[in-house]
Amino acid sequence: MTKSLVIVESPAKAKTIGKILGKDFTIKASMGHIRDLPASKFGIDLEKNFEPQYITIKGKAKLVNELKKAVSSSDNVYLATDFDREGEAIAWHLTYALKTPEDATFRITFNEITPSAVRNAVQNPTKISISLVNSQQTRRILDRIVGYKLSPLLWKKVAKGLSAGRVQSVAVKIIVEREKEIRAFKAEEYWEIAAMLVDPKSEKQFSAMLKKIDGEEAKINSAENAKALVDRLSAQPFTVIKCESKEKTTAPPPPYNTSLLQQQASTRLNFSTKKTMLIAQQLYEGVDLGEEGPTGLITYMRTDSFHISNDAVTECREFLTKNYGSELVNETPRFYKSPKDSQQAHEAIRPTYARYTPDSLKKFLTYDQYRLYELVWKRFASTQMKPSVYIHTDAAIKCDNAVFNANGKVLKFAGYTEIAGRPKDDDPVLPPLTEGETLKLEKLDPSQHFTQPPPRYTEASMVKALEKNGIGRPSTYAPIISTIQERGYVEKTEGKLIPTELGILVTDKLQKYFSDIMDVEFTSQMESKLDLIEDNKEEWHEVLKNFYGVFEKDLAKASAEMNSEKENVPETQDVCDKCGKPMIIKWTKKGKFLGCSGYPECKNTKSLTPQVIVEDKCEKCGSPMAIIRFKKSSFLGCTKYPGCTFTKPMNYMKNSEGKYESLNETCEKCGKQMVVRYGRRGPFMACSGYPDCKNAKSLPKKIKPPEDPKI
Repeated sequence: MTKSLVIVESPAKAKTIGKILGKDFTIKASMGHIRDLPASKFGIDLEKNFEPQYITIKGKAKLVNELKKAVSSSDNVYLATDFDREGEAIAWHLTYALKTPEDATFRITFNEITPSAVRNAVQNPTKISISLVNSQQTRRILDRIVGYKLSPLLWKKVAKGLSAGRVQSVAVKIIVEREKEIRAFKAEEYWEIAAMLVDPKSEKQFSAMLKKIDGEEAKINSAENAKALVDRLSAQPFTVIKCESKEKTTAPPPPYNTSLLQQQASTRLNFSTKKTMLIAQQLYEGVDLGEEGPTGLITYMRTDSFHISNDAVTECREFLTKNYGSELVNETPRFYKSPKDSQQAHEAIRPTYARYTPDSLKKFLTYDQYRLYELVWKRFASTQMKPSVYIHTDAAIKCDNAVFNANGKVLKFAGYTEIAGRPKDDDPVLPPLTEGETLKLEKLDPSQHFTQPPPRYTEASMVKALEKNGIGRPSTYAPIISTIQERGYVEKTEGKLIPTELGILVTDKLQKYFSDIMDVEFTSQMESKLDLIEDNKEEWHEVLKNFYGVFEKDLAKASAEMNSEKENVPETQDVCDKCGKPMIIKWTKKGKFLGCSGYPECKNTKSLTPQVIVEDKCEKCGSPMAIIRFKKSSFLGCTKYPGCTFTKPMNYMKNSEGKYESLNETCEKCGKQMVVRYGRRGPFMACSGYPDCKNAKSLPKKIKPPEDPKI
C-alpha cells in the first residue's frame, strides 16, 4: 500500500486534515517556517545577485530531523501549506531542508479544509510555483535590506534599539501626517438650528434642520446671528413646499475579504487586527465539534477577493429556502466582482457550510470565536437574500427666506436585513405631509458646534488606508499595525492610533533622506512589482537591483549628513540635583528624557512628562503624590521615585471640565475609601478594602477616566 505524507504548518490544521484523509496518510506540522535568513547577520550576498543565505531556524533542527524520517518512510510527499506567497515559500523551503524526492513531491492547495476540497486537492496535485516563491523572496530580501541597513543608522543618530522597516515606516508616516494635520487645525464656530414642528392633521411631532437661507447654504458663525435668526423666524409660518416619497432598494454587501473583516471586527467587536486574524485562523484550521471531530469552519482568511464558489452559493440558497422561505431568497444566485488585481483563485471569507449556523456551533466555540464566526456567517448568508426596500421621504419646509429639511425612512421589505440586521441610525418616521400645509412650531433650537479636525486613525480605518494606498497585502495588514505599536512609534489610546514623539522624530529624519522609501506611491508600486513577479512578468533580481541602486546612495548621504540627536545636544535650564551639572535631552527607544550632562560619571535622569500633582501626601516620606499612567490603568505614585517607591490606588478622576477631583466617596458596606480600579471594560469604583470587601460600582457620569500621558 502506498504511504503518503502530508505536511502543513500547524498541529490544528494537521488534526483536521488527518480526520479527512484517514489512516493512509501521515500528517505532520512544520510549525511555520523552518528556514529563514539568519537573525545575527545580514544574510544576503549583494555581490552574488542578492543571493539569500538561508539557515535552519534556531530550535527547529530536531523537528527537521523528524520530518526527514517521515519523508524517508513515505512514497509521496504532499505539501499542504497555506494558499498564498508565504505558504508557497514554506513549501519550497521544506523541499530543500528535507531533500524531498522531486518526482514524488507534490503541492496541494485549498481554500477551505473540507472533505471535498482536501480530497480534490490530493487527486489533482501540482508543483510548487517558483514565481510565487520568488515574489515572497523578493519581499523578504527588500525588508531585510531596509531593516538591516537603516536600523543601525537610527542607533547612531537617535538611540540604540530603534528599527526601521520598508512598510512599517510608511505606515507610521501616514499616522504622523494625520497628527500634524490635527495639530495645525484651527476650529471654526458654526451654529445649527433645528425646528421642532407638529403636523396638525396627525398631531405628530418631528424635527427639521435649517439648510438654506436666500437659496444658499445656511452658514451661521456666531451666537448673535443664530439668536437674531431664531427671533425672526419664530414669528413666521412654516409651510411645506415639497414632500416626496421614493422607494429605494439596498442590495446586500459582498462577503468579507481580509480588510473588511478586520475593519468590521474592530468597529463591531472591538477586536484588534491581530486578534481578528488569530481567531479567524483557528476557525479556518478547525474546531472540535464533538462527534464530528475537528472541522474547518471558514475559508482561508487572507484574501482580497469577493469570489464565491458555485457550490457554496448553491448550498447557501438551499439552506435559506428551507429555513427562511423562498420569499426572502434572491431570484437568481448573486455573485460579486472582486477588486482589480485581487487573487481570483482565492475565495472571499465565508463559512464552509451555511448549515453550520452560529447558534448550532455555539457550544463548541469560545466566546470570541462565536462572535467572529457569527459576523462571517451573517455576512455570507445575507449575500443570497433579496435587497431590503425602504420608503424614503424628503420634505422641504419654508419659513420666510429660510428652508428647513426633514427626512424619514420606513422599512417596506426586510430582505437581507432579516439576517444581517438593520442599521441603528435609521431616520425617524415622518408624519404624512402635504404640500402647502402650514405646520405648528413648537420651538426653534439653536446649537453651537465647531468644525472638527480629521479623525485619528483607528485600527479599522488604518487597514482601510493601507488597502486604499496599496500598502501591504491581506496577509500583512495586521502585522504592520502590530509592529508599529510594538516598536514604540505609535500608541493606541482609547482606540485611536497616536504617534509618539519618537515616531514623529524618526519619521521626519527618514522622510528627509529616504524620500522613495517614505513615499506612499513608491511603496504601492513596489507591491505591484511583487505581483508582477508572482505573475512571471517581472524578473525579481532586476527589481532588487533597481531598488538597491537608489537606496545605497540615499543611505550614504544620510550617514554623512543626518543630524545626530546624540551630538551637540543643547543644555536645558534644569540642573542635576545630584551633581549640579546641566541636564540635557536624551532619547531611548521608549522616548526622550532628561539626563545629566555629566554621564557616565553621573547617571541621574528625570522624566520630561509634566507630573499631575494631587493633594494626597506619600504615607512613607510625606512628599506629594502624582498621577501615574501605566498601560491602560492609573495609580498614585510618590514624586520622589525612585528614592521612594510608595504607590496606592487611584482616587482622582477628571470632571466634565477636565479638572481632577477626588472621588470623596466612602464604601457604604465597610466605610473605607472608594478608589478607581480598571477591568476589561474600563475603569470602575471599588472599595480600597478589597479583598475583604468586594463592593464595586460604576463611576459617576460627571467624571471620566484620566487621559494623562505616562510619567
